Amino acid sequence: MYPQLCVLCCGEFFGGEPRAQPCVCLLKCFLCKHSRGLMGRVPPLQGALVQVQAAEAVPARKEHLPTREQQLVALQCRGEFDVLVIGGGATGCGCALDAATRGLKTALLERDDFSSGTSSRSTKLIHGGVRYLQKAIMKLDFEQYRMVKEALEERAHLLQSAPHLSGALPIMLPIYKWWQLPYYWIGIKLYDLVAGSQCLKSSYVLTKSRALELFPMLRRDKLVGAIVYYDGQHNDARMNLAIALTAARYGAATANYTEVQHLLKNSDTGRVCGVRCRDVLTGKEFDVRAKCVINATGPFTDSVRKMDDQEVPNICQPSAGVHIVMPGYYSPDNMGLLDPDTSDGRVIFFLPWEKMTIAGTTDKVRNYLGPDVEVRRGDVLAAWSGIRPLVTNPDSKDTQSLSRNHVVTVSDSGLITIAGGKWTTYRAMARDTIDAAVTMGLQLEGAEDWSPTLYIRLVQDYGLESEVAQHLASTYGDKAFEVAKIAQVTGKRWPIVGKRLVSEFPYIEAEVVYGVKEYARTAVDIISRRTRLAFLNVQAADEALPRIVDIMAKELNWSEQKKKEELETAKTFLYYEMGYKVKTDQLTDSSEISLVPADIERYKKRFRMFDKDKKGFITILDVQRVLQSISVQMDENTLHEILNEVDLNKNGQVELNEFLQLMSAIQKGRVSGSRLAVLMKSAEENLRRQCIPVDRSGGGL
Repeated sequence: MYPQLCVLCCGEFFGGEPRAQPCVCLLKCFLCKHSRGLMGRVPPLQGALVQVQAAEAVPARKEHLPTREQQLVALQCRGEFDVLVIGGGATGCGCALDAATRGLKTALLERDDFSSGTSSRSTKLIHGGVRYLQKAIMKLDFEQYRMVKEALEERAHLLQSAPHLSGALPIMLPIYKWWQLPYYWIGIKLYDLVAGSQCLKSSYVLTKSRALELFPMLRRDKLVGAIVYYDGQHNDARMNLAIALTAARYGAATANYTEVQHLLKNSDTGRVCGVRCRDVLTGKEFDVRAKCVINATGPFTDSVRKMDDQEVPNICQPSAGVHIVMPGYYSPDNMGLLDPDTSDGRVIFFLPWEKMTIAGTTDKVRNYLGPDVEVRRGDVLAAWSGIRPLVTNPDSKDTQSLSRNHVVTVSDSGLITIAGGKWTTYRAMARDTIDAAVTMGLQLEGAEDWSPTLYIRLVQDYGLESEVAQHLASTYGDKAFEVAKIAQVTGKRWPIVGKRLVSEFPYIEAEVVYGVKEYARTAVDIISRRTRLAFLNVQAADEALPRIVDIMAKELNWSEQKKKEELETAKTFLYYEMGYKVKTDQLTDSSEISLVPADIERYKKRFRMFDKDKKGFITILDVQRVLQSISVQMDENTLHEILNEVDLNKNGQVELNEFLQLMSAIQKGRVSGSRLAVLMKSAEENLRRQCIPVDRSGGGL
């Protein structure tokens, strides 16, 4: 006898007597330990084993992506769904994709934007977990080993299913003690061995000189050598979105900004049969009925479980991980650095990503760089904290000793919860939740016709800058052509199309328009998940906001009041969630001026070169006049952005005191990369060269 629960239509069969009729649903029992293929297992009928054939083929993929409005109509009008997923992170979208590709009538609800939580705030690695393999070996923990093995298999699948969003990354482990060299070498070789045929590239040992050649900013003293191994890296938020969009193309009714208010239960059986939800953008409430409701809400797992049963104990113990983004020169372009064995048990890393560097906290960073590399607070371009949803005993306090393995639980009323796990194993988690093995080999949004040289066609066919074309190809895959088609003409000889949102990054205005088609509904969606500006440079994101809001307003018919609200909300997001508060605090109107008299006099002279009228402040007109005298062209919007960085009292002008505060902050390392400071210094040097007397220039004819 098999006392299992069928999640669709055999809910009453749970540890009791078999049904009078066999189950004919497409999903197998979640508690069943048998047959992980396409055949469902059901309780025996008079001693016979009944098998049910799942959908014979993956449903047809829609050519046109449904709009959000069409998806909301589908949620309200398509009747009862087979599967309803709560949560639009990697796991939730993975569940929806797996269910939809099995031919099941699928719905997905997310109260914010897809990937707005933990799934967009990861280290961007697709990995098996070197540290977990170490624990598995040291503690003879087969469960940890199995998790690493599964994660390495899923790493290969993820790299294959979205090659435009992911790739292999060599990672260096610096060795500072001789005995660690054979110890780590054996461990990394075992990591390769566990990966088997899915090993990306074989690991290897580096001498001290070769390690410093590849990672020149590394601390030299006591360095013995290094070991390099390979893991995967991806654009996490875009990967999450690609999964959601792919599910939508396979027929899933997916809606972001749709919040679950409470669960619906059958009045006779007490089983969960749907949810009451609310469109966050309009306030409209409606019911969505489903045979099976899945809770895939990550760190918020227990809040949904308590909607089902207020007395249920917590199973999720969140753990915060802090990440900072620094300029790209803190790491090589094509190699990361990781130390899995620190004194406090936490992994320290430097990872190149989107031409920047993701790292641990600045205090830890200093310990791994040479003394000639000065780590400054001003080099922190963005910072964020991600909440890892670890599953544990509620009495446990030590999150460091926990593995990220996942669990699937089914409540007495039929609510299915998938919790724990990590980004790399999202598909395995969905498989264990929905048994959708038919997704093996399925390619995600943008991957079908992508190739490493696709960007060349974008340059040739549309006249895009090479950097922009590479960005579009690596972000949208074969959908990059759709973005290029709506790109605006620049009015320049080159590039022909593709107006940038900010000059330093390859994001273009057309991406905002396309982002709306990808269900973006707020400015925060654009700066943090459709593009990654907020994660790369909060100041650049802040500068791009007004234009982003203008474009979205046109696409979504926003009023002037709505535009102001969006701008304010996005600025608040940058200020409190992405580290902009810390960055702006580095230069305030109360900042001290700690300069020696000689420096003060030197900077005053530089200031007066712009302030010819001795007003005590400089404006855009003053800067334009000096730039014209040295034959430098710069548009007015860019100049306004540059002055606004230093204009502390926001009166449209930079006063002498503000300029001296800026130069003092630069000297102390609190501010770096000030465009005004660089511009004024460059202009001063150019003017000096123009004014060199003949008798000091080496003579003349």
